[in-house]
Amino acid sequence: MFDHKIIITGPVGVGKSTAIRTYSTSAVVDTDVRASDETRQIKSDTTVAMDYGTIVLDAETKVHLYGTPGQERFDFMWEILRSGSRGLIILVNALAADPAQELRFYLHAFADIINKVPVVIGVNQAPKDEQTRAMVATLQQVVQEMGAEAEVLIVDVRKRKDVNKLVKRILFSDKLFAV
Repeated sequence: MFDHKIIITGPVGVGKSTAIRTYSTSAVVDTDVRASDETRQIKSDTTVAMDYGTIVLDAETKVHLYGTPGQERFDFMWEILRSGSRGLIILVNALAADPAQELRFYLHAFADIINKVPVVIGVNQAPKDEQTRAMVATLQQVVQEMGAEAEVLIVDVRKRKDVNKLVKRILFSDKLFAV
């Protein structure tokens, strides 16, 4: 059996934990605690170490999903979790004040692996309208400016098929090897 470790990262409240809960067929391990900083304005609980879930796709493929904490003060976990990664999913909140800046931040934070493993960008909470299409084009431009290769997809992480689309883009990439 081939084990594939995929990291899901992005800002607080973007849907990392939800994506893992939606897709995992095993019991999800989380490290949520009551938010004690400005995060509590967004949500009551927050991930402080990681979320973890797995899915066996077929007799030869098992995917391990690791969700990073969104708060920058827990960035030491980003370093720990990226070791052995075979792919990176960056979630961006379409309703954020500046989704392009969020994407730049995470592409920079994971710069050491973005050219070594497949990367896909998931735009969550996006209405399907002209403004969203323009934002996707802007995000794709940010990816190019940062020297990365990544497809930008509109997703709803509450839908299994959408999370599956992100994971499959990683698994079927030509650039599949661990860092």
